[in-house]
Amino acid sequence: MTTADITPDIDATQEDRAQSIRDTLRDAIVDRRLAPGTKLSEAEVGTLFDVSRTVVRAALQMLAFEGLVKTERNRGAFVSNPSPEEARQIFASRRLIEPGIVQSAIERLSADVIAEMRAHLTEEARHQHERGPSARRSEIKASGDFHLMLASVAGNAILEKFMAELVARSSLVIALYGRSGVSSCGHSDHAAILDALESGDAEKAKRLMLHHIDHIETDLDLRNKEGLALKDALSL
Repeated sequence: MTTADITPDIDATQEDRAQSIRDTLRDAIVDRRLAPGTKLSEAEVGTLFDVSRTVVRAALQMLAFEGLVKTERNRGAFVSNPSPEEARQIFASRRLIEPGIVQSAIERLSADVIAEMRAHLTEEARHQHERGPSARRSEIKASGDFHLMLASVAGNAILEKFMAELVARSSLVIALYGRSGVSSCGHSDHAAILDALESGDAEKAKRLMLHHIDHIETDLDLRNKEGLALKDALSL
């Protein structure tokens, strides 16, 4: 979904600006620089980026669609603060949905798709061996993208949208509460799943996917984290 889909009243220039603000805020959230519950004041964000509240609102709506920001009537927008129970529900939902995605995807795989996914795994492995905040963001994103690629191959647009939200919410939980400081969505797990898919073994691929989701969840330390003030978090 694009900014134009969410806020059709803004023009193309404003849409580009809103996307840029969304990207900056998302990076700050994933990097733990903005703690759960941090208020994202439209006025303050607008001042920091020198844009109108309309543009800020569009950026916040994009983040809300991803589950990274929550908006409250008469209070404003806040960085989502997933509780331990919400985190468990996210991964419980993935356990219900992703085996079905695997089953559908295995029926639609082609040599080209396999090659594309193996190229993605190579890129994912590169990010895992890098250091620093930007590498960490890239590694978390690449790990989530593997699951989104499978959802796309499955050919169900509704499931694909649902997975996009679940992966975004998972990324927030992993970034905030992952003990290892990386996504823990292991490259070796992904490679094993892809091997099973390529061999046509749907049951093995589904078992590996469930084990993989368990692996991600066991790396979580669901305690509150402290972050920086909005201006400092965005380094503006």
